[in-house]
Parts: sequence; C-alpha cells; structure tokens
Amino acid sequence: MDATLLWPGDGVLVIGIAAVMPRAEARQRIRAAVRAAEARWQKMDIEAISVESTPGAPSRLLLAGRAAALSFTHEEGLSLAAVHLHGPVGIDVMRVQDIADWANLARDYLGPQVAQELAACPAALRPAALARAWTAREAALKYSGQELAEWQEATPACRLQALPVPAPYVASLAY
Repeated sequence: MDATLLWPGDGVLVIGIAAVMPRAEARQRIRAAVRAAEARWQKMDIEAISVESTPGAPSRLLLAGRAAALSFTHEEGLSLAAVHLHGPVGIDVMRVQDIADWANLARDYLGPQVAQELAACPAALRPAALARAWTAREAALKYSGQELAEWQEATPACRLQALPVPAPYVASLAY
C-alpha cells in the first residue's frame, strides 16, 4: 500500500492513497493507511490504534484509548484522510470537471458571493475554481460535524488550507 503523507502542522496529519479501486476497497485501504501512519507518527503499536466510525457522526481515531478527530474523503482514484490531535478536522477532494449546471449548484450550496465570483471567472478556469470552493465548503462542514445542505449564511469558523494533490483533483483541509 503506497500512502502519501503530508504534515500540514498544528497536530494534523494528512494521508492519501492514489489508486483506482472499488469504493469499499478504498475505504478499507485508507483506514489501514491511517492506522499505519499514526503508529509511525505517534511511535505506537498499530494494534493500539483503531478507527471508530458511526453513521451520521464524525469518525474518530482511538490511540490507546485517547480520541483524535478523523475525516475521510474519496473520489475515484484518490482517497484522503486527515487526523487532528487537538480539535476537529474536515477534508474533502473533488475531481476538476466541467459541470453544466454549475450556476445553480453554486447558488444553492456555495452562496451568492461564490456564485458571483464563479460567474465572473473565465469559463476555462471555472471548473477548478468551482472544485476549490466546493471542497473548502465540504471540508468546513465536516469540520463542524454538519451534513451538506443548501446554503446558509453562517459558515463554520476554521482554518482552511488547499492541499497539494495531483491533477485533476483539488482538495481542502479544515482545522
């Protein structure tokens, strides 16, 4: 299993696996990669590390009984996970692609300001700009434990960081 590790700092570890595989296999592999990376990072026995996932609730990483925040994201060909030892975390990845109904999508889910910025963006640059805005929104929602919903003025206060992922993907981290 070839996992890429990024350490953005502030107690955050980001793990990525680039491979085309069925989603169930990608979920299993990224979880195994998280455990292995944390074992190395924390200098712990991998058996003392487990992933706790409950539908409808943020995942958690258990490190010998101590909990750390954990977030996953999958796009065909790339799976990412983020661990934060000191607080909540959210991560999202999206393949850059032309979306015919981008204006309605932006208005309904990203808000009027982002919709205006995307409308002003040159058509050739719009797919990447939309992907950056979408992943930032999704990561922030995951950070705050919220599900994707239509736009609301209140946005979670968090630090957002674009992640260096290979084209044609865009990814964002919230912590």
